[in-house]
Amino acid sequence: MASDRRKPAVGKVISGTHGYLWWNGDLCYEVTSFEAKIKTNRETINFSGDMWDDSKLMGVSGSWSAKIKKIYSRGKEYAESLAAGIDERMSLIGKLDDPDNGGIERVQLKSCWLDELTLQAFENGKLAEDEFSGGFTGFSYLDDIDDPCM
Repeated sequence: MASDRRKPAVGKVISGTHGYLWWNGDLCYEVTSFEAKIKTNRETINFSGDMWDDSKLMGVSGSWSAKIKKIYSRGKEYAESLAAGIDERMSLIGKLDDPDNGGIERVQLKSCWLDELTLQAFENGKLAEDEFSGGFTGFSYLDDIDDPCM
């Protein structure tokens, strides 16, 4: 048999409702969304007689983004530091903890920096949100969720 995987229970699908973000150790209850990605940097490799392009992994880069409900001027000190030429680094930890799934996943992003931050944004009749994005140079899985289908 090709695989011994079982069909997952519906409750094992994780809801973002139980997602949390720690920004420099402070729990950010007002987070709306958070995303961290790794992008591969590759060099194309061709061999004589091959029609397919292949690639060689040359490095990786990390990026992150967050939307946060506007409660206070969270980005003020970072904006002022950037304007003064200071590249302040931070630590971010994202956590998914859905009680119906039974597992917890926590990922720590290391040496995070800002590429963009919202100074101010609003729209009549809508909740105000600040958007932040940047990069990072390392990560650690502090907790991970086992495959429930095995």
